[in-house]
Amino acid sequence: MATVANESTQMNTLVVRKPCFGLPTGCPQCLSAYIFLKFSQVPFNLDYHPNYPDSDQIPYFETGDCVAYNNDKEGIIESLKRDVGDLDSGISSLPDWTATKVLLTTWLADALEYELWVGYSGSSVNKIYYSDLPWPIGRLLYWKKALWVMQKHGISKDNAEKKEEEIYGRANSAYDALSTLLGEQNYLFENRPSSLDAIFLAHALVILQALPESSILRINFLEHTILVKYVQQCNTKIIETSALPSNYPDFHAEPSSSSSSDSKGRSTSGSKPKTKPKRKPQTKEEKTFRRRAKYFVVAQLVAVILFLSIRSGSGDDALELDDVGYDFDE
Repeated sequence: MATVANESTQMNTLVVRKPCFGLPTGCPQCLSAYIFLKFSQVPFNLDYHPNYPDSDQIPYFETGDCVAYNNDKEGIIESLKRDVGDLDSGISSLPDWTATKVLLTTWLADALEYELWVGYSGSSVNKIYYSDLPWPIGRLLYWKKALWVMQKHGISKDNAEKKEEEIYGRANSAYDALSTLLGEQNYLFENRPSSLDAIFLAHALVILQALPESSILRINFLEHTILVKYVQQCNTKIIETSALPSNYPDFHAEPSSSSSSDSKGRSTSGSKPKTKPKRKPQTKEEKTFRRRAKYFVVAQLVAVILFLSIRSGSGDDALELDDVGYDFDE
């Protein structure tokens, strides 16, 4: 069982972003690494890192004294193939392998990225990345990432609709190709799990469980019945309630134990629940201080937003977040 520490798992730990939407982690990159390890049948502990949600080092895999980060040159999946065993041995040389990998890591990855950060309101990404942070900080990080995604795809006020059509069109073509490739098989290649299955299943599970029914990408995906059936069959094998991090409270229930952080910033939970102390009435000075502190935070947030707006708006093609109807409110 992945979340119970024992002699066989204590040297292997996958550190991911927190669980949400009924998944052991709501982050697509983290989820693909988790599924890869499940397919590899490697015993491991699952841990979560609530700090620095915008860090590109997460997920990372600790085995002994070695750590493989997501932003390593090879990427987390290639590092896992080296550290725990190559699932793709004997099939990565097949004719359709490279083309399929390109579809998954470009067209489909771009479509999900666009849907999460631009095509849909930020409530999903808030739960996946920022809900543990103070609201102003989470909002600022969200805006920063959304602007980066729009710049990455060259989206401007004049071409927003055209770019969206292109992104969703490529994703739909990728779904068509994957449906044809899969056919009646249980997996994409040679009827056995591979790293490409892990990448695609993470993509599909986030679409099905984290996006609303009105999501364009979700609607398009559900039209491909072969892929939907494939995800449903694999889901029962790889995603378990017991796979949630042992140090993370049940996301369906209220947390009942105290928590702290270890030396690496990961959360650790106490074994005994503590009674929450009653709050003492605030004095007039305390109320004044808290009010001024709030004003200070708001002023700092406004200053940073203005700075980012000026910097990103220096070109004629810059697209402001308000132009695409962003809504980060819960």
